[in-house]
Amino acid sequence: MKRTVLRMMDEASIKWGDAPYALKKGASDWIPVSFSEARQRSREFAAWLVSMGFTRGDRLAILAEGSPEWILAESGALCAGCVSVPLSIKLLAEEIPFRLDHSEAKAIVTTKNQLEKVLGSFAALENQGMLLLYLDDDPAYARETAARCGVGPERVIGFDEARTAGRRDLSSPGSSLPSRLDAIAAAIEEDDTVTISYTSGTTGNPKGIMLTHLNYWTNCHDGVELFKMPDRFRTLLILPVDHSFAHTAGLYVGLIIGMSIYFVDSRGGGIATLRNIPINLKEASPDFIMTVPALSGNFMKKIISGIEEKGGLIVKIFKAGISAGIAWNGDGWNSPPFAVRARAFLPYMIARGLIFNKVKAMIFGKNIQYCVGGGALLDVKQQEFFAAFGVPIFQGYGLTEAAPIISGNSPAKHKYGTSGALCPSIECRILKEDGSEAAVGENAEIVIRGGNVMKGYFKNPEASAAALRDGWLYTGDLAHFDADGFLVVVGREKALLIAEDGEKYSPEEIEEAVTFSTDIVDQIMVWCEQRKYVTALVALDAGKVERLIKDEGIAEASALLDRLKDEFGKFRNDPKAKKVQAAWMPAVFQIVPASFSDKDGTVNSTMKIVRHRIAQVYSSLIEYSYSPEGSKTINDRNLATLRELFKLR
Repeated sequence: MKRTVLRMMDEASIKWGDAPYALKKGASDWIPVSFSEARQRSREFAAWLVSMGFTRGDRLAILAEGSPEWILAESGALCAGCVSVPLSIKLLAEEIPFRLDHSEAKAIVTTKNQLEKVLGSFAALENQGMLLLYLDDDPAYARETAARCGVGPERVIGFDEARTAGRRDLSSPGSSLPSRLDAIAAAIEEDDTVTISYTSGTTGNPKGIMLTHLNYWTNCHDGVELFKMPDRFRTLLILPVDHSFAHTAGLYVGLIIGMSIYFVDSRGGGIATLRNIPINLKEASPDFIMTVPALSGNFMKKIISGIEEKGGLIVKIFKAGISAGIAWNGDGWNSPPFAVRARAFLPYMIARGLIFNKVKAMIFGKNIQYCVGGGALLDVKQQEFFAAFGVPIFQGYGLTEAAPIISGNSPAKHKYGTSGALCPSIECRILKEDGSEAAVGENAEIVIRGGNVMKGYFKNPEASAAALRDGWLYTGDLAHFDADGFLVVVGREKALLIAEDGEKYSPEEIEEAVTFSTDIVDQIMVWCEQRKYVTALVALDAGKVERLIKDEGIAEASALLDRLKDEFGKFRNDPKAKKVQAAWMPAVFQIVPASFSDKDGTVNSTMKIVRHRIAQVYSSLIEYSYSPEGSKTINDRNLATLRELFKLR
């Protein structure tokens, strides 16, 4: 039998039937869509698409918050033989037309929260007949809004209206639609494209990554095997569903293991969504959640700040327990010496019994077992903290071109500071520039082969040929295998720092070393483009800095900058931080006045920093780093920024 997403859907509807698959928050409770209902409703939407003239290979874009309807829109498109183009809700209006035009999408699916932005992009589209499918239950509002935006309201169709029409046509006596949908499904091949996913643009212009039925089939089954995931797990899907990690490990893995997926309540927009995450976590009480470093970092800050507010003995027990837990766990793979564990046992068990278990249930719900991390490198400090706390984050590595999971730590096999073991079906080589394989511990490019490797970049044969060579995917990422066989990813090859003499170094290693050793740095980007030395742009953790100011009675910006300089430099002597070669240690850092944000494009939808955009936005500050005044951290701009941020003299 052919290995396709449609087969996964069919088998899930039979195996899991009336069990809840996708759930959204209603007026008072969670509203479920079962596996069998999902298949039926997807076919209803597919029937409407076919009746409207959509044919095999046509593209349907989706720019919407995660919801059961999101799933139905995509799976309905697949049932009609179409291709899904999942787009980030973080896109700016001016970024949408390129993706719709390049993918040649015939329609776009969206929600009330995104409606005006999407409609605002229509004037710039090549396809002036673009249809808009509206997922919320007030299509009259969408048509009125379209009219105000100069878009013909006849081009707006309510998703439920389309499904209702499709259901009517499917059940009409003598209708050919049921057999037509069956024929479409039977004709689909493993190499047919399921999604065109556009890169986030962290290293340049977006490319459309074509992932096939076989890609998803392979990667989903690999993920289940890698994690030994039990049936009927439940999760709260916090990550955006256009993100390949959430797409595969959430929506599609859910079909295999009968997982219940709760979607964060997004009614009311972005701010309301953020407020709803802690509420929904306790309501859904997930067995695991998928996270990215920025999100888990926020959880870590919330836990620590909540404990610090208690003060006194609670803080002492908590800190002693975390330290003891880190000692108890070691690196997760190699057991610490007996004497180390013996010393750690009592303070660790006391903290677990009195604090950790209660706080864990308050934040993550009573069922939480672990988190799965992706999206970017997760520093060791977070991994050690959460393992000690009792909610380990099992970090993995992947990229959309690989559907996306390549490796992962898991409950059964993990080592902190690594990206884990390879997926069962993947071949991986670490290749140097001359094509030879790197030795253990030697960094070079990750090159993989397997059924999860993309078909190519849509309408971009040059980029496809550069990335895909003789069946191998050249990832552009640097890593090594350690002595225990774990993959250790160190960063992007294309994001390398370049010295005056052409020597290269990974910026992520430096950034991780700094953030591991101090918690006053919230975000950091190091930079060197054939210049004399490395500089860094730093966004501060305002809460931590304000506590430092209060605890040490700091009243002047110059005194604070001195302390921040000391904090920044801690990584140099921290035995547990990643070692940075002396030539690549930042000679100076500049403080940015606000955090890197998706509002100005300096972070993407999964909160990864977008290096080329940061360099563009802060070009003058980077250049200032190479001026006589800016070449020292104690400089006028840093002092002025601190005075403004913290109201100091």
